[in-house]
This record gives sequence, structure tokens and C-alpha cells, in this order.
Amino acid sequence: MPALVQLYSPIKIGSMELKNRIVMSTISTGDYCNRDGTVSDKLLGYLEARAKGGVGLINTEPVTIGETLPYTPRTLGIWDDKFIPGLRQLTDLLHSHGAKVQPQLIHPGPESLSPFYHKIPTKGPSPIMCHTTKQICREMTLDEIGEAVRMFGEAARRIREAGFDGVELHAAHSYMLLGSFLSPLRNRRVDDYGGSIEARLRLALEVIASIKKATGKEFPLTLRISGDELMPGGNTVHDMQYIAPILVEAGVDAFHVSAGAFPTWRIIAPTGTPNGLNVTFSAALKEVVDVPVMTVGRINDPRLAEHILSRKEADMIVMGRALLADPELPLKAMEDRFDDIAPCIACLLGCRGVTPGVAMTCVVNPALGREKEMSIIPATQTKKVMIVGAGPAGLETARIAALRGHQVELYEKESRIGGQFNLAAVPPMKQELVKVLRYLLTQAEKAGVKVRLNSEVTPEIVAEVNPDVVVVATGGVPLVPNIKGIDGKNVVTAHDVLAVKLAIHGANVLVIGGGMVGCETAEFLANRGDNPIIGRTQVTIVEMLDDVAQDLAPENRTLLMQNLREAGVNIITSAKVKEILDDGVIIEKDGEELPLRSIDRIVLAMGARSYDPLSDHIRNKVKEVYVVGDAGKPCRALEAIAEGSEVGRNI
Repeated sequence: MPALVQLYSPIKIGSMELKNRIVMSTISTGDYCNRDGTVSDKLLGYLEARAKGGVGLINTEPVTIGETLPYTPRTLGIWDDKFIPGLRQLTDLLHSHGAKVQPQLIHPGPESLSPFYHKIPTKGPSPIMCHTTKQICREMTLDEIGEAVRMFGEAARRIREAGFDGVELHAAHSYMLLGSFLSPLRNRRVDDYGGSIEARLRLALEVIASIKKATGKEFPLTLRISGDELMPGGNTVHDMQYIAPILVEAGVDAFHVSAGAFPTWRIIAPTGTPNGLNVTFSAALKEVVDVPVMTVGRINDPRLAEHILSRKEADMIVMGRALLADPELPLKAMEDRFDDIAPCIACLLGCRGVTPGVAMTCVVNPALGREKEMSIIPATQTKKVMIVGAGPAGLETARIAALRGHQVELYEKESRIGGQFNLAAVPPMKQELVKVLRYLLTQAEKAGVKVRLNSEVTPEIVAEVNPDVVVVATGGVPLVPNIKGIDGKNVVTAHDVLAVKLAIHGANVLVIGGGMVGCETAEFLANRGDNPIIGRTQVTIVEMLDDVAQDLAPENRTLLMQNLREAGVNIITSAKVKEILDDGVIIEKDGEELPLRSIDRIVLAMGARSYDPLSDHIRNKVKEVYVVGDAGKPCRALEAIAEGSEVGRNI
């Protein structure tokens, strides 16, 4: 493996010199800062872990310039001098670990949450619908535009006084204030701020001038832009090649190149989408400017990052979710420890599918945002630990327990690890999920865990082994509802379909259940293509709720629904299956019973129920018994791995 020469070579953004070319992207954390917009201990611990992990430049989460301009329920603030001491504490801490740091300075514009928290309307370039609030924003007056420009300058002064090394502005994705003014998709003005590229660019130029006046021309300024908005009527890559040199002349010292216009899956690309998906646009900008150009978008492997740099498609690599999954990624890659890097699989379960006000987390890194409280502390007493089930929950429990010094044996009745996670990797675009299993197994074995496959555990075996601790992680089994005809020969489970225990070709298939599993199973079946001999598989989904795939993050759902439409999957919502027939079903919809005939196979995808054949039989015979993951309560991999991580720390 060639050395990562380019990735670990220094580079300068204006007067700021970085030790390497890895940049941590701005990521909204949910609730890591305090409610009043000040820096919290949680935020400090989270960012310090990334600085200690070796990243060259850290972009903080968005920092708003106005008290009445929140971007999230808890938005880091910079609208008053009172924020400077807390931010100075943050910069001093990150500098002590050799990292440079800059905030992403924002005015959320049409995407502000001000209607919810301050009872005032959002403001933007034109009266258009806000994607966040679903309300029509008010067109900004010239005085309000001037006030926003002044506020940016004042905020930048505070940023410099707080010890930051530079500042980033967000002007991408037809989003927030600067991006919405720059984009013809959202800017419909007919005055000096709209109607042409130069007019739409005017606000950004005035803000840059205001910041440079407040901080000095030498203070580094990075601009995040969409290299192409990839929507009809939006800015194209050729538009951005024209705009970029104008911005450099105005004072931009580096570009952070994304793509797409909000809302689109490309901004936070989900599982199965291309890696390095924006390098075409960063390479295009490099052709017209002589300042550093960063690229972002599913670059989760340092070797891919090196490849992009060596091809001169970018000067710097921006990573976001990859550094959430493993804050030590830069150091591990530099030490050639690629197997030790916790992989980001772009699942978006913890970092994107976040309930407002709920802390951001990560499937493969449950310690995210709790770095100090979840540090691994050696056990005061070594215990003999028996873990039953080698799915994600069992693997994580084993890994953590072994790292703490316990003697751990992991039993799995099947011939391979993974449990139901292996099935999750079967549908289209989901194969990279197995990276998690490979990582967890490798780390468990390195920690000293003995893995025993083809080993079903009974109470008698537990008695024979005589462990101090037993962790039951036996997972779940498909839920079979009480429906008339459910025992018919034409009924199978999604589990059996994805495990390829039976072949379904050239048939009409009905999937009962329109959650993630049902929709992904339907996609799997429908994407076999047309076969001249066996024909095409026609799939119908029946769902009780008023919509399907509601348990997915927005970006995952957008792509999945697109794939289902293209595959011709028929979706029936707000309907309940009342009876299963030999050739179909009877459903109830809108109070009326309707038959669906000519159905060859019926697939049950109605969730899972816990499978725990062990714990009740051993609780009086083993000192400590824990049940984790689906074995205790049906849950997602996010919760299952988190439970295993907690139990491993508590043993």
C-alpha cells in the first residue's frame, strides 16, 4: 500500500497552515451546545476527541449571527460579545492538540426556525416556501439585507477575538441566506440582488467585504458552494466556474465544494450512493482558481482521499460522518491501521435520522457525544463472560468487555457471524453494511475474544462452562400476525426471501408491511429484471399506515421510493389485510373489503419479535445475566449496538 503522501502533506488557506489535508465538516449535532447558544462540556468533549484524533482543520457546527435566527433548536451563537469567553475556551482546547478550527458562520435565512421559537416569519430573497418550516418566507427589504451584512461583520470580529483560525460561510444548496440569494431556484428578485448571476452574487460579495473589513484581509475565509445545483433552472458547473474567480478576487481563500440543491439526497448521501460523488465539481473549480479547493461527499476511506488528491481533483478532503464513526481515523490511517478504523456506512440512523432536540449518535460509535463518560475503563475484577449470539449487539458487547480485561467467549449457532444484519445487507445498495460486522469481529478478536461458530447454547452448556456473566444476544424472529389463512403454503417471511431460502421469479408478490424491511424486500424482488423465460416479478405493498418507509431517514427514503417507482412496485396504504386466500388476499380500505387476486406469493414483513430461549432458565444459576438487542426488545441496529456497548462497560 503506497504511503498517504498527499493526505498528510501540509497546506495553507491564506495565512492558516494545516498539518494535513483532512478537514472535519460542519455537522449539526442536535443538542451538544447549551440551550442559550453557549459552548457546553459535551461540545468540548466531542470536538476535542476529533482534534486528538489527528484532523487538520475542524469546522464547528453552524454558528448563527442572530439571537432570533436559530438553525436548530440549540444553535451555537455568536451574536453578542458574551459568547467570546466560551468560544475562546473551545479554540484553546483544540489548538492544544494541534488542530486548527473555524466556525461555519450562518444566517439561516428562509430555513430559520424563528417562527417556532420567536413567533416571527422567516426571511429570504423571495416569498418562497421554507423546506424546514413549510411556511412562505417574507422577502427581505434592502434595509434588512444591509443589517444582515453588518451582523456578519460583527460576528466575524468576535470569531477572530475568540481565537478561531478562520471562518467558513455557507452559500451552497440554494440554502440558508447566502445560498438562497445565490440560487435562481429561490431568488426571484427584480432589484439589484436578483435577475442575473452578478446580482444574485451581490449579497455574498457584500458579506465577504464586511467580514474582511472586520477581521483584516489576511484572516482566512472559506466558502461552501454547490459545484452544480443539479436541478433544472439551478446554477450549473459552468455558472460556478464563472462565479468562483469573482469570489476569489473579493477575498475567498478556499472553496468547500458540495453539489445539489436542498432538499436532495446528494447533500447527505445515504448508503449505496457513490463515494467521492462531488469530485467532478471540485476538479472543475480547480481549473479556474488558484486557491485551495476542498471536496466533500462520502469520502470515508483515507485511501480514496489520497487517490483524489493524487489525481488533483481537489486540494483538501472534507469528512463528516467518517469522523463521527471514528474520531481517530486520521491517526489510524497514518499508522497504516486501516482495519482498526470504524467504518461509516452512511446509514443516517443516528447522525441524520435524529428527532429534534435528541442528541446525535452513531451506529458504530455509541460513544459519540459522550466521549468522556464512555471512555473504556479497565475492570477491577476479571470475569468469565459468555455471550450468546454474534449479531451486532453481541459483537459490540464482546469487544467492549474484552477491552476492559474480561475473559470473553462469543457463541453463535450459525456458521457465520452477523445475525439479521446479514439480511439487511441483501437489498440493492445495502451491501456495505457488512463493513460493520467485519470491523466488530476484527476488533473483538484483537481484544482477545474467542469466537465459537456452529455452537448453539443451552442451559446445560451454560452450566458446563460456568461463567460469571452471560449476555443473551440471540436477536429476533419474524412476527407472524393472527390473520385468517396465515398458514397457507403461499405465505413466506421477508427473512426467508432475503436469506434466499426460496426462489421467487416471474410471480405476482404481495408484501404485507410497508416499513423499511417491507419496502427493501419489495425492491429486492422487483429488481430482478425481465426474464424472457420466467417473466418479471410484479410486487405490491400493503401498509396499514398512510405512507410507507416512514422509519427511514429522509435521504434513504427518497432514494428507496424512487427505486420502487422505477421498478413498478404498486403501493396500497391505509389498508389492512383481513384474510389470506389461496390466490390472493382480502384487504380492508376506507371501510370496504376488497379482494386482491392472482397473487402467487405473500411475504410477511410486519416486524420482529424477541427471541430469548435462555435467560429465564439461567437467571438463578449465573451471577449476572443481561439481555441485549432484539432479544430483549425489537429495535434497530443503532439501539442494539448501543445496548451492547453499555452492557460491556457495566460488566
